[in-house]
Amino acid sequence: MAHGRITGWATHLPERILTNHDLAELVDTSDEWIRERSGIGARHVDGKVTEMSVEAGRDAMAMAGVDPSDVDLLLLATCTSDQQFPASASVVQNELGMSCGAIDLNAACSGFVYGLVTAMQFAEGGVETILVIGSDALSGITDWTDRGTCVLFGDGAGAVVIQRSASTPTLLGWDLMSDGSAASILTCEHGGKIFMNGKEVFRRAVLALEAAATNALERAGVTMDDITLVVPHQANIRIVDAALKRLGIPMDKAAMVLERTGNTSAASIPLAFVDALDKGRVEPGDLVLMVGFGAGMSSAAAVVRWDPPGA
Repeated sequence: MAHGRITGWATHLPERILTNHDLAELVDTSDEWIRERSGIGARHVDGKVTEMSVEAGRDAMAMAGVDPSDVDLLLLATCTSDQQFPASASVVQNELGMSCGAIDLNAACSGFVYGLVTAMQFAEGGVETILVIGSDALSGITDWTDRGTCVLFGDGAGAVVIQRSASTPTLLGWDLMSDGSAASILTCEHGGKIFMNGKEVFRRAVLALEAAATNALERAGVTMDDITLVVPHQANIRIVDAALKRLGIPMDKAAMVLERTGNTSAASIPLAFVDALDKGRVEPGDLVLMVGFGAGMSSAAAVVRWDPPGA
């Protein structure tokens, strides 16, 4: 029986970069203040979900050697669709020249892992080729007068192609969860801007990351010692550091792009994962733990055995 595996990957970031020094001209803040509290130095802004998704998706398909006609399903993880409806996935599908099913999937910052796990289930069920994209344009819903939140968010997209071509399973364990009792601590109303109760998000996020990672590891039948690379949601360096400490994971095992991208929601995990691949941090057979949390409060984790084509 064939199983799903990642065969192509790519990312895209908008051209405009907003540095901490740029933000200091908009609100009462400084580069030192932002870096100390978040670990962020810059972020890309003025992105559009459909445009970023098309760029990342096209490049991922090119890497995988996949034609648009080969794709059987498009899953677009986003919480900032370009419009109320139709789904941005439909626009991306058309721009990429596909004729498959296409849907938006909204689990906020956990969205990419939700999409990855979902795609792997479709592959197990017989679907041959799936394009999974995590793409968000948070700059459009950021209150640029609120120094507590505007320093955190940015735009970006990351995509992977999943094909049913592996001889053994590559998704070894996963955990998907939502705690709706925390829905009010991180929200954005229609036509509004992001509201965040920072202290409560911090507290719950650390616990959610720990629980999701622990559950996925147990389901995979492995321990943290077996993991080569951890790819956490790039939300805030303090959250990541606190969660990794609770899990007993050294920071040097983590893939991080937070300093130059900020929090890009559903794009953050693929952005960090592709960066780690580009730097040669993962070899065939290595185990990768992807783990995130987001509004909802959603959480998700996946243990993936790296099995690229030609390995």
